[in-house]
Amino acid sequence: MKYFTIEELTRSDTAGRCRIDNTPTPESIANMRRLVETVLDPARERLGKAIYVNSGYRCSELNRKVGGVANSYHLQGRAADLDTRTGDNRRLYEILLNLPHTELIWEQGGKWIHIAL
Repeated sequence: MKYFTIEELTRSDTAGRCRIDNTPTPESIANMRRLVETVLDPARERLGKAIYVNSGYRCSELNRKVGGVANSYHLQGRAADLDTRTGDNRRLYEILLNLPHTELIWEQGGKWIHIAL
């Protein structure tokens, strides 16, 4: 894991504000490592600039609180919502199209990109 951390993928303002323990399971940590090594780090290399994780792993309580679907890949540590914060989300999406994924969603007109492995 070159550019991303487990802490980054589990951090949540909502969890902090609502005092939700968003500690991942060992299986979810393994899934996050696979997501980073297979998709996120290669995407960062190809984009050539920072990619920010808006939401990564979510425990079931946090997922309900943020309105996530019951079968969300976030619950397994297999998904991340990403943003470049520089207007390069379209370029990032095009990069992600060419990397392994189970889901790739252009969310809310490109405010962020959801990727799941």
